[in-house]
Amino acid sequence: MNQFKGTGVALVTPFNADKSIDFLALERIVEHSIQGGVDYLVVLGTTAEAATLSKAEKQQVAQKVALTNAGRVPLVLGIGGNNTSTVVEELQHTDLSEYDAVLSVSPCYNKPTQEGIYHHFKALSEASPKPIIMYNVPSRTGSNMAPMTTVRLARDFKNIIAIKEACGNSIQIDTILSTKPDGFQVISGDDFTALSTVLAGGSGVISVLGQGLPHEFSEMIRLGLENDARQAYQIHHQLLPLMHLGFEEGNPAGIKSIFESLGLSTASVRLPLVEASNPLKKKIGDFLGTLSRVGA
Repeated sequence: MNQFKGTGVALVTPFNADKSIDFLALERIVEHSIQGGVDYLVVLGTTAEAATLSKAEKQQVAQKVALTNAGRVPLVLGIGGNNTSTVVEELQHTDLSEYDAVLSVSPCYNKPTQEGIYHHFKALSEASPKPIIMYNVPSRTGSNMAPMTTVRLARDFKNIIAIKEACGNSIQIDTILSTKPDGFQVISGDDFTALSTVLAGGSGVISVLGQGLPHEFSEMIRLGLENDARQAYQIHHQLLPLMHLGFEEGNPAGIKSIFESLGLSTASVRLPLVEASNPLKKKIGDFLGTLSRVGA
């Protein structure tokens, strides 16, 4: 599944000032990402504030991205939750004709055992008409998907093709890389460790910052996949301050402030999230100005 090698980006859902979805801004962001060189787009993930979107809004966002993309890059749709039967039903009744894979997060809040996580993804695998990319993000779900569970699922179900691993633990990532079956992809779910994961044998990243600076981030990952660590780390170190700023007050407040500075959308988010503070917005704007001068 080399279509998911390289840089994927977890798209935001841009909002107008009244918190309605800004579909024109969504088009601009999709174009900005594709023209910047990203390899695929991930729709309705955490960064998209999917938890605050209605079912109708999710359908509208998925359709708009597919229409704007027009078959240029592969598309991944986020479908997950902590009620397994509900996720199974959504997989069975969602129009996935324009999408190449599904991204599904390990269940949050319930805090299942490893056996529970296994059987959750087993049920999804048996129901899904598309390949599945699992998503482990313990900082949000409250439970960690252990390497043995990831590898067990990868071996048992051929349509479970990858994991977006956002544990932030290099030992865990190395364990998966060294024990996974051939062809199973380990995709970084963390901008900070994306390059190190690639250099260790990972296949790329699903990035937040990458949609804001698609050219720079995609080039960094491309160089990493070519084992050009020196040049890749030059870009990584240049982008590192913006990574910190982008997550200083949470995601997606930071990336939406970046888009506001770039003139692509507002910085508006939906409660319970709030916009980045004005001091942070200024720091982000100042840094982007410096970055543009460096690249001039």
